Amino acid sequence: MTDVPKTAKAAVLVGIDQPFEIREVPIPDTLEHGALLVKMSLSSICGSDIADWCKDIPRNRTRGFPRILGHEMVGRIVRFGDGPRVDSVGTPLQEGDRIVWAHPLCGRCLNCTVEQEPTLCLDRKTYSVSWLVGEWPYLTGTWAEYGYVFPGSGRVKVPDEVPDEIASASSCAFRTVVSGMDRLGKLDDRHTMVIQGSGPLGLFATAIASKGGPHQVIVIGGPAHRLAVAKPWGATHTIDIDEVPNPEDRHALVMDLTRGLGADRIIEVSGASSAFSQGFKMLRRGGIYSLVGQGSEPVPIVPAELTAKHAQIVRNSSGSIRHYYRALQFVKNNPQISWMDMISNRYPLEQINAAMQAMREWREVKPVLTFAS
Repeated sequence: MTDVPKTAKAAVLVGIDQPFEIREVPIPDTLEHGALLVKMSLSSICGSDIADWCKDIPRNRTRGFPRILGHEMVGRIVRFGDGPRVDSVGTPLQEGDRIVWAHPLCGRCLNCTVEQEPTLCLDRKTYSVSWLVGEWPYLTGTWAEYGYVFPGSGRVKVPDEVPDEIASASSCAFRTVVSGMDRLGKLDDRHTMVIQGSGPLGLFATAIASKGGPHQVIVIGGPAHRLAVAKPWGATHTIDIDEVPNPEDRHALVMDLTRGLGADRIIEVSGASSAFSQGFKMLRRGGIYSLVGQGSEPVPIVPAELTAKHAQIVRNSSGSIRHYYRALQFVKNNPQISWMDMISNRYPLEQINAAMQAMREWREVKPVLTFAS
């Protein structure tokens, strides 16, 4: 059995817009039936982590502080609880295997069972949100040297071909995009696809769309270094919001590219509150709009415009374990995509404040946190 220390270093969120603290937290010495203990290989930083850090959002008011942040990760198994040693798709697991894992679900509620919508679990817990520092089993955010995988957490063995960095990003950004793209339905060569946002979600959406068949994939976003990744990943056109700051001008460019009809499919992954009204305007009649990145700010909606366009608006929340699996398989099966171009920097855990500030200032695409061996 792998030797495991008594405590682990973790980056702790102590308050809104406050510097993170590096603390020693206990490592549980007993595991529940079906649980795992994992030594973290690395953990990537998600855009929603920035919101947790510097915004007065509902989950900060509800749960409070201090909390271990982070929910994108890849790690190696060091201990098993009692129970079958397989992942969520039946692949055998052993100590040392790399896995990614999902937020724990109850598996008993209406949405988990009858409706088969596990991301809408009525008793869903969330890593980095649902537990405070000091609450058992302690390692409940992924910005820590070790992680606790709850019995209700799906888990997937990472294929050897998938780098740690991309496996980590697949455990949130990519699985969410896989789920959001599913809701757009089948794509083919008669379609024009618009992707609003060029962060990690937008880049992953670009990769999927480029394999799905649309004859045009238009990525709207910025800064320029993010759009530079989108082009080799499959974008046929990019629109830099810094170079074209006027929404009306961006709308005109999309109309020109679609013969005045508008885009057949749009996925919103920018998180900007203005994106919905701008995106809906450039959607063609009968088109489908998938909302993934929208936050909690209210936006105007005119029901008559929805009716007149006969538009479908679909919303996506997170992704289930099948989307984790499919994201990893997509990376494995598409080695021609320069996946590591997305990874913009590596920071030791102790430099978490520098990493978060760089993300806040849009200097990063997808940075990762590393841990001492």
